[in-house]
Amino acid sequence: MDMNTIEAVVRTTDPADWRDGDAWLAGGTVLFSYGSTAFGPKPLRRLLDLGSAGWQPVTVTADGIELAATCTVAELYALPERLAGEGIQNWPGLDLIRPCCDSFVASFKVWNMSTVGGNLCTSLPAGPMISLCAGLDGTATVLGPGGSRRELPVAGFITGDGHNALAPGELLRSVSLPASALSSRVAFRRLSLSNLGRSGVLLIGTLDAGGRFTLTVTAATKRPVQLRFGSLPEAPELAGELGAAIPEDLYHDDIHGLPAWRRDMTHRLAEEIRAELTLPAGSPVAVSGDFWPPQETQQTKRGA
Repeated sequence: MDMNTIEAVVRTTDPADWRDGDAWLAGGTVLFSYGSTAFGPKPLRRLLDLGSAGWQPVTVTADGIELAATCTVAELYALPERLAGEGIQNWPGLDLIRPCCDSFVASFKVWNMSTVGGNLCTSLPAGPMISLCAGLDGTATVLGPGGSRRELPVAGFITGDGHNALAPGELLRSVSLPASALSSRVAFRRLSLSNLGRSGVLLIGTLDAGGRFTLTVTAATKRPVQLRFGSLPEAPELAGELGAAIPEDLYHDDIHGLPAWRRDMTHRLAEEIRAELTLPAGSPVAVSGDFWPPQETQQTKRGA
């Protein structure tokens, strides 16, 4: 879409350069899809281009993984294979990367432009980078005017459908995924109402070395919801905690799923995740919906 209100494109990573009427530009897949009036009543006047930021897309250390906000989906998708080839880490949490990337159901053109930070800052319920980063207990680093810097959990960074914790002028710099979450056992479930459709429900479960269980609910709800347990709960306890944690008005309502369906599928997939993590690693499990086995991933992506 043409953005005919734009008067200037400024190459900068400094929040001090931001002024009213500006928007940060990373991959631009959302900005150029929705136009210059999609993000507020006033049209945009300038784009602050992060394209020359030079941030390292992915940094891997013993403490975990740091994803620059400008890391593209394609760069993230290549990470598990790259790390396996280099023999750097064998974190089970890496198994979540490709299913979450595939949940974009987007073409290679989008994959090579769309960024992790852009997906988080757009803050749609179905944002798969939100699902990934929240499910792995990611921490967002935010830069602000005057040299300010703050950190907050990704699960708290998203505050609602299209809303987040960024103040005017603030910039998402990176997301850090801790080794403690990456080294946990993981389980993934996703449902959509249509083949290659937008996620209507996306849940991630993790079970750490100490037996602590975390369930992260996204896509079904307007913002991420996390439940934490000291050990794997029994089915009635999990269902009860889910019901208490997610009020009816927190379930998302759009063409991709009614709230009642999202609620029912959230409970169904949560129980599948709980049951899967009670089994020894590698055991055959029943999987609902359109979660694609690894051998179908490339075919699915080419057909999108």
